[in-house]
Amino acid sequence: PALLLAALAGALAGLCTGLIHVKLKVRDLFSGIIMMTALYSINLRITGGLSLLTLDRKSPTLFRNNAVADALPRQLSVLIIALFIVMALKLLLDAFLKTRAGYLLRATGDNKNVVTALARDEGNIKIAGLMLANALVAMAGAIFCQQQRLFEVSMGTGMMVLGLASVMIGINLFKRMEFVKNTTAVIVGAIIYKICYAFAISCGLQPSDLKLVTSLLFLGVLSAGLLRKGGKQHADA
Repeated sequence: PALLLAALAGALAGLCTGLIHVKLKVRDLFSGIIMMTALYSINLRITGGLSLLTLDRKSPTLFRNNAVADALPRQLSVLIIALFIVMALKLLLDAFLKTRAGYLLRATGDNKNVVTALARDEGNIKIAGLMLANALVAMAGAIFCQQQRLFEVSMGTGMMVLGLASVMIGINLFKRMEFVKNTTAVIVGAIIYKICYAFAISCGLQPSDLKLVTSLLFLGVLSAGLLRKGGKQHADA
């Protein structure tokens, strides 16, 4: 129930963002900033003004104090449950993207003229896409809170960078492998990103240096993609 409520709340936030962007004609970036700023205050209102909340050790969550988690090896229970959730959501998302609505959603991002040619309202599809994306983000946040057994108002800081890095790394890595779905590529990209972080820390870097690691990683991925594209154009010429 908690995950469902989180997804519904996220979808509502996506709806508001979409309405601000589509109906009020506010630019997409500004729409997101406006909604994120508002949600910060809403989160504090929900928690009664507290920026940090912790769960009781005996409270049942996805990862502790339930029949499934207790039946799994304690050291691997979080990994197994998280992997199951990720794969289940991936399969559901893949199935949705194969439907008519999924194709329209992808077409809106690739070529919005196709959507217009099919006599569909591009704005409504954008709103639906934002609702879906925000529902998944909110569900991920709820899962993370249950795994950490706490809520901290700024714990989502940096997640946008992680998302962008996951997409860029995964898509560039599997660009030539057409049999690999984009959802799979993004998941692998997120894992590679976290491995790079862990490797940097194991090499003795301080947490304050991780922003530098992120910048270098972004630069490497972008440069590799541009060099590959330039080499292909040169070969075609």
